[in-house]
Amino acid sequence: MVLHQLTSCTVEVERGLRYYGDVFAQEDIDMQPATAKWYDRREAVFIEFCIEDSKDVQVKFDKTKLDFSCLGGTDNMKHHNEVELFESIDPNESKHKRTDRSVFCCLRKAEPGKSWPRLTKDKTKLNWLSVDFNNWKDWEDDSDEELSSFDRFSEMMNNMGGEDDLPDVDGADDEESADSDDEKMPDLE
Repeated sequence: MVLHQLTSCTVEVERGLRYYGDVFAQEDIDMQPATAKWYDRREAVFIEFCIEDSKDVQVKFDKTKLDFSCLGGTDNMKHHNEVELFESIDPNESKHKRTDRSVFCCLRKAEPGKSWPRLTKDKTKLNWLSVDFNNWKDWEDDSDEELSSFDRFSEMMNNMGGEDDLPDVDGADDEESADSDDEKMPDLE
């Protein structure tokens, strides 16, 4: 980022510079934030950066900040996301895993059991960030007997592989499997 001390605000805004108090900053025009989804669990917060074919992935975990960058897509677009986090995390216990379609990050909470109503410290809406409603659940009512989300995430990451590695689902291949409430449906007239 290049900083310039300027007096003429309107000319510089038209040239693509951002105004920070009395300083303008020119950001790399070829760089853009990666689209991301997040969800909260009892012991960790999960973020998925949706970048296909990512290269040169760099994830830096700080106590109150996450810094993500990579090259992605067929055009090798530069992506960079910097997030001031809602609460503190344990940077030494936080992990990330790259796949062909995305980069998963597991941020281990410094204070497990404390709900995060949002990912960011500020309430500002970020256009590249959304809630992952497919994985969101009200974990405050969960029993403690289950594996922790962090452990499941670690297990999932260690077991990632091809279709041959998928677990068997009991009864999934049974064509004759019937529920107790299944009855023969009457013919339509």
